[in-house]
Amino acid sequence: MALLHVPRGEVRSLMRQYAGHPAPRHPTIVVKPRAKSFKFPSNCKPMGKPHREYLMRRGFDPGKLEQDWGLTGTGPVSMLDGKDYKHRIVIPITWDGRVVSFQGRDITGKSQLRYKACPRDRELIPHQTILYGKQSAWGELGICVEGVTDVWRLGFYSFATFGISFTPSQVRNIAKHFKQVIIVFDDDPQAQEQAEKLMVELRFRGVRVRKEDITGDPASLSQRDANCFVKELMRRVY
Repeated sequence: MALLHVPRGEVRSLMRQYAGHPAPRHPTIVVKPRAKSFKFPSNCKPMGKPHREYLMRRGFDPGKLEQDWGLTGTGPVSMLDGKDYKHRIVIPITWDGRVVSFQGRDITGKSQLRYKACPRDRELIPHQTILYGKQSAWGELGICVEGVTDVWRLGFYSFATFGISFTPSQVRNIAKHFKQVIIVFDDDPQAQEQAEKLMVELRFRGVRVRKEDITGDPASLSQRDANCFVKELMRRVY
């Protein structure tokens, strides 16, 4: 009445018109049963010679990746729900201590899809709502990169968003786990534009964040250069 200078009856009428409807005190939660259980593609086995040679050509240590990330491989025949996963490195995606999804990385260079994800209806948690990395090793500072191979190169300080696109759930998870983030996306314009957007989203949630420029992408660095790069980032922070 004081703000609008109108009679009490008119105020009540306005309140009824614009107040909306309150949410129910005990909303009904609908739990949808899972149609399919999680599983890896058929014929997943320890990585063979072609998988190891692929990783070595890219400057990775296959034995270390097997130990740190649980990689396996597929041969000339591998299927899941009618999708072909042949000749791929199978990369488990873990969250809160359990495997919830996977990605398959082509090793032939002939597939139209370099990465092929787990079918959506088999994921325990959609991988594009979480982050890839060694969750148990994270601290207050995290290095945000695009893909899984970038994480392999930069190590346990880093985490990936599975590409330059990111979801609100991923932003919330980053803000939940890290107080400070350094974004190291590829140097192409589209990736840098997405990095700027991610910075804005994280700052809105109170995360201290900055972007670090790099030529190419983190996975293309030699392991020695990557170690020096991470060491320099740590030195600037601490």
